[in-house]
Amino acid sequence: MGPGLHERLDPLGRDQIAGLYRRLRRRPCLPPTVSHIPTAPAARPPSPRTVTGWILTHPDTLPECERLKLKSVLADCPQPDALTRHVRAFGKMLTQLQGEQLPQWIKAVRADDLPSLHTFVNGLERDLAAVTAGLTLPWSSGIVEGHVNRIKMIKRQMYGRAGFGLLRKGVLLAS
Repeated sequence: MGPGLHERLDPLGRDQIAGLYRRLRRRPCLPPTVSHIPTAPAARPPSPRTVTGWILTHPDTLPECERLKLKSVLADCPQPDALTRHVRAFGKMLTQLQGEQLPQWIKAVRADDLPSLHTFVNGLERDLAAVTAGLTLPWSSGIVEGHVNRIKMIKRQMYGRAGFGLLRKGVLLAS
């Protein structure tokens, strides 16, 4: 309501306001009755990022309310349900070093119509021996890769400024 309408209604009595309401109801632009109570808008569905977070979280650490929401999302569509099963099976292989199960997992993924996972499987199959070793052996080159990544970052920051001597000092001082 505009400020002018408030000012006009304040000095009016209750009977005059009721009469004004009846006159306004007769106009075609207003609904004939105001007896229905508007319902609350439906809850917004979770975003894809939220659902992805639920899928990637270990089921035991997922809070009960989020577990129920994920269950309701997965009940509506079979593809996310299959995706969740495959992602969690791969996570179990990764955390429990069960790389010998990788061929069966790849076969199960190929059986489902999940193009995004098929792309992931194609990448795994390019170097299956190395992936199997990474999922089976307790050793990791992660620390070395982290240092290489850090050195490359320092090198990019110093690009064109100096030679190897300054890069060496930057790497040693950043440690």
